[in-house]
Amino acid sequence: MGLAVTSLALADFRSFERLSVELSGGTTIFVGPNAAGKTNTVEALQLLTSGQSFRRPTPSQLVREGASSARIDARLEGDGRVLDARCDVTPSRRQFSRNGKRCQAADMPEALMSVLFTPDDLALVKRGASVRRDELDGFGRQANRGYANVLSAYLRSVEQRNRLLKDDLPDLALLEAWDASVALGGATLLHARLRLFARLAPRVADVYERVSGGERLSCSYVCTLGEHLESLSRDELRDVFRERLASSRGEDLRRRQTCVGPHRDDVSFLVSGRDARAFGSQGQQRTVALAVKMAEVELAGELVGSRPLLLLDDVMSELDAARRDAVVSFVRDGIQTVITTTNLGYFSPDLLDSAEVVSFGG
Repeated sequence: MGLAVTSLALADFRSFERLSVELSGGTTIFVGPNAAGKTNTVEALQLLTSGQSFRRPTPSQLVREGASSARIDARLEGDGRVLDARCDVTPSRRQFSRNGKRCQAADMPEALMSVLFTPDDLALVKRGASVRRDELDGFGRQANRGYANVLSAYLRSVEQRNRLLKDDLPDLALLEAWDASVALGGATLLHARLRLFARLAPRVADVYERVSGGERLSCSYVCTLGEHLESLSRDELRDVFRERLASSRGEDLRRRQTCVGPHRDDVSFLVSGRDARAFGSQGQQRTVALAVKMAEVELAGELVGSRPLLLLDDVMSELDAARRDAVVSFVRDGIQTVITTTNLGYFSPDLLDSAEVVSFGG
């Protein structure tokens, strides 16, 4: 079963001077008008599970106006264990701890992963490639701390190479050295990303077929280094990357940026053989996004041995009845879920009877 969040307490966090709520091991629904603080509560839960916030705030933005610091506390229980997770925030920094011992943000998912679904995520298919890369990498960072280290190291090396390319007369010997660094880091990241994608993609397709009533979806990783790289070792990928950097050097110098590598890759979705981004209806595109999130929940359970916390922030109002029913059916399958909404009418009396309902605002 794994751990589940049983309580959450906020002090001077965002709009709250004080807040304390109890969470169900099944479904908890936060209901209230807009601007009542429901999303702030979801953000706090995400910080204590993923170590990150989807809003990408500065620490000062997390502290209530007029306060000098903020605090988030959560109790996690399950499998005979009790764990107290905490985040202390000042205007200049965030500090995480578990059971009183300081830890890094990247350590937080080791206790409990989370999957967040917001209305912005419904545009996963039609937005730019960086959104789809971020989705895959965000999941990878939670599933394996090493993934986060590899990703950040690679992006730093690309940034350094790009700075060199922006010089009026780049030092070609130094560029060669950065090619080696970028190729090694990029190959390590790509190897991890391809393995993760190979496990996630079939689940996305399966969930999509179930939700859509039989429509077929295929997911592909679109790599700027070429095709059919899935079976290559990290060293083989490094060699391929160095060759591509050499062949694209002229373009890199002209554009003053690194034009190939995992930082430029994409994910494509084909619905019945047609590109969902170009030809998919809004309903199909939204079903793909829903399938991605559901598949992440399923795969997280396999990767870390326990189901993650599912956070659904005001997505019910954006889904039609069929997709809402699919979400409700999914979350009732033993997944701890927190849902925010302005309208309890989206939920069946059955679900409301079994859920913990917490009212916010007027």
